Amino acid sequence: MTEKSLVAVVMGSESDREVAMKAVEVLEGNNIPYELKVLSAHRNPVELEKYVSETESKIFIAVAGLAAHLPGFIASRTEKPVIGVPVSSKLGGLDALLSIVQMPSGVPVACVGIDNARNAAFLALRILKLLEE
Repeated sequence: MTEKSLVAVVMGSESDREVAMKAVEVLEGNNIPYELKVLSAHRNPVELEKYVSETESKIFIAVAGLAAHLPGFIASRTEKPVIGVPVSSKLGGLDALLSIVQMPSGVPVACVGIDNARNAAFLALRILKLLEE
């Protein structure tokens, strides 16, 4: 999208695209400007940190599987809301789910169900409504 992004949808790898696109569909259906990025907390930490600090997006949706460090990495570097989407993989997504919900105190990450990026986008819509008030 070309207008100012309100939501950043970040995937840990290209293999997460199918899940991330579920969030994109909801955002597009509600005319919410977004950015879609592939940035890994492991493979691109410097680029990811730079992106998190420079984006004008108000909310992050972080889509990640396996160890799922992406949502926590983002949340540790911003005060903006972060919604984690665990992706099913080796252990059916339970590994990613548990990684996302077990954030340390002071590093909050909201978490939706495994592969449920649609709900992440719906949650982002509700947060945006609060920010408008």
